[in-house]
Amino acid sequence: MEISAAQGTSPDIAEAIAEIASQLEIDRRGAPHFVALHFGVERDVAQVHREAISVLGAHALHGGSSCLGVMGPSGVDITGNGLGAFAIWDSAGSYGTCSADLGEDARTAAHDAVMIALERAGRPGEIPELVWLTVAPGREEDVLAGLRDAVGSETLIVGGSSADNDVSGRWSQFSTEAVHGDGLVVTVLFPSRQVASSYQSGYAPTGANGVVTRVSGRRVYEIDDRKAVEVLNEWSSGAIAMAGDGPRSILAEATLWPLGRVTRQVAGVPFHLLAHPAIAHPDGAVDLFAAVAEGDQLWQMQGTADSLVARAGRVAARAKTDVGGAVAGALVVYCGGCMLAVRDRMDEVSAGIQAELGNLPWLGLFSFGEQGVPDGDGPKHGNLMISCTMFSADEV
Repeated sequence: MEISAAQGTSPDIAEAIAEIASQLEIDRRGAPHFVALHFGVERDVAQVHREAISVLGAHALHGGSSCLGVMGPSGVDITGNGLGAFAIWDSAGSYGTCSADLGEDARTAAHDAVMIALERAGRPGEIPELVWLTVAPGREEDVLAGLRDAVGSETLIVGGSSADNDVSGRWSQFSTEAVHGDGLVVTVLFPSRQVASSYQSGYAPTGANGVVTRVSGRRVYEIDDRKAVEVLNEWSSGAIAMAGDGPRSILAEATLWPLGRVTRQVAGVPFHLLAHPAIAHPDGAVDLFAAVAEGDQLWQMQGTADSLVARAGRVAARAKTDVGGAVAGALVVYCGGCMLAVRDRMDEVSAGIQAELGNLPWLGLFSFGEQGVPDGDGPKHGNLMISCTMFSADEV
């Protein structure tokens, strides 16, 4: 197995993809078996798609937009034009990709897409070592359910919801066959090396908590039989404001004041899966970027800029420990909301990851929702999370 990562900086898309091909040494190595290509939405996705197919020639091409750009060994590029690739050559492994519109039934779309990806990998009916996922924001829980229907609840499913710069819906996803705006792209990986992934957040509970008493999907109306926005305003000491005469975005202030659900205890320490409050409504309801259910206990979480900056390096350190031995490369998913909150300190975030990986190839993207596997649990969808997925350099 060989792994390489590259970033294209030219404003011209053809030139930027050519830069990536040169850095990946496509002429010497040939077409990769797998390429994850992530990019800022100031790039024209149709042209990125065409050039990637033409120039990179990957057997399994997996594309998705990322908030403002990407990061990697070449640095942080969050100009809106950031473009990066993570490539694997592995003749002893198997890789397959499929994309699809979510349509009316996202669960079935995800199930069918992963089954096609398995066929394209030449491994129908088998369970992959890793499923790499990019999906439009909104129905991630349904997508994960469909993937679990196909590959089971124990399979490592990791990824990030595609993003734009301002939640205006400009995100995109693609595989070789198509570009989507409200779709998913899924890759099944059967690498010839071991894989490990860590999935965490940089937040701690404040102690304030309550039970969801009225909810519809991702809109929470009441917590402890009180209007949700009043509860959040109280728990955050006024940091999360009430709505006015119309809906009000609370994404920015809620970035440091998300909600958490305890999904698992690891060595007696609770793991909180986060949900990011997005919109406060005049009737007191609050929209989240993740679904909760009536009866769920929600905890007020709090983060700081320092905790968000330091956490990525710690997640990378944990993944490195879990994979064991030498590392060949890594894929990092860092929440786009967290990135925007510490935008002027992203060089520190990148440096923390780099300190763990040294000169190894890695690519980081900025998502509007993160999928991963907490310790001792199955695949989950959360917000304001960080994942690091590492590939071992040692033979299995």
